[in-house]
Amino acid sequence: MSEMSEVSREKLIADVRLVIADSEELLRATAGQAGDKIAEIRARTADRIAAAKIKLAEAETVVVDKAKQVGRAADDYVHDNPWRSVGVAAGIGLIAGLLIGRR
Repeated sequence: MSEMSEVSREKLIADVRLVIADSEELLRATAGQAGDKIAEIRARTADRIAAAKIKLAEAETVVVDKAKQVGRAADDYVHDNPWRSVGVAAGIGLIAGLLIGRR
């Protein structure tokens, strides 16, 4: 799963770079020109922006699902080991209190 998400992130970065490159090309082209070339670049940029938005939404869904899985796993652990969880929380609270008290 980690390898899959790494590939997805790299693909998303590549898609965003293409959008940026096309946007820069559009800006340069519109500086002194108008016509068919501008329409072609604008259409290509719009297509890439739409594709990037879809991929970003998909990546966001994966991240949210993964966060929910982690949350469920933590919840299950706390329900299965309530006293251990209380002990860990108390230990973290004690350490945080000591660190705050030093300042």
